[in-house]
Amino acid sequence: MKATQAPRSGREGLSVSVVVYRPDLQLLMSTLAGLAAAGQRLRAGRPGLPITLYLVDNGGLPDVQAAAAELEQHGVATTIIAGHGNVGYGRGHNLAIERTDSRYHLILNPDIDLAPDALCKALDFFDAHTEAGLMTPWIGDEHGHQLFLCRRYPALLDLFARGFLPASLRQWFSRRLARYEMRDRINARDVVWDPPIVSGCFMMFRTDVLKQLAGFDARYFLYFEDYDLSLRAHELTRVVYTPSVRVVHHGGGAARKGYAHIRMFVASAYKFYNRFGWKWL
Repeated sequence: MKATQAPRSGREGLSVSVVVYRPDLQLLMSTLAGLAAAGQRLRAGRPGLPITLYLVDNGGLPDVQAAAAELEQHGVATTIIAGHGNVGYGRGHNLAIERTDSRYHLILNPDIDLAPDALCKALDFFDAHTEAGLMTPWIGDEHGHQLFLCRRYPALLDLFARGFLPASLRQWFSRRLARYEMRDRINARDVVWDPPIVSGCFMMFRTDVLKQLAGFDARYFLYFEDYDLSLRAHELTRVVYTPSVRVVHHGGGAARKGYAHIRMFVASAYKFYNRFGWKWL
């Protein structure tokens, strides 16, 4: 039975985990600068609130000492977790989740730019809606266009058409892809409760909920770990799309990243469907 009230605890503060593997330095620096600005705005309204960044190095982390110093100046304590090798996206975040004792935890991609008020609005929403345990924001691209990253449960055809077909052929599937991407419900204005699946590029949890879920399922190396975590979260709490919280995502799909990513995508999709049920068409 789904919980209607998120667990309460005496924990305070916000923790953030960012997992990197050979990151794009410019995008990572932009993400950290945005986090510093949003953290400063948050602490201005909530003096003394502890904010901790866990930067998880799966390999190839460049020198970020200057960015870490800027974060510290804005009240964001920074811990680098390294030496474990490339353990995958979900397991990397789990290394931070295991360490944190915050009230809220943000899972963040290293290619996300936060609006300056994003953290303030996220915590304000959590304060006003104690039933919410997992939040996803309005996500846009660098041109200001909304990205529809909330999802209904995918059929294999949806994944293939969206991820691998060229635009000239994808248009033949536009109606079913629009349904998969919840374009009938997701917009820039309205709060939407309980979207089935939300994107792992920004997942803000009540930490107690995330701890009960034991973080990500480590069986996924890359891809579908956010689908899995989203579906399991519904068993404990309510998931909410909150468009007043805004971020920009500079990501790309598996097919545009080469054969190795396609192989990982297919392997993770197989694990996902084996766990939650196959849906072909």
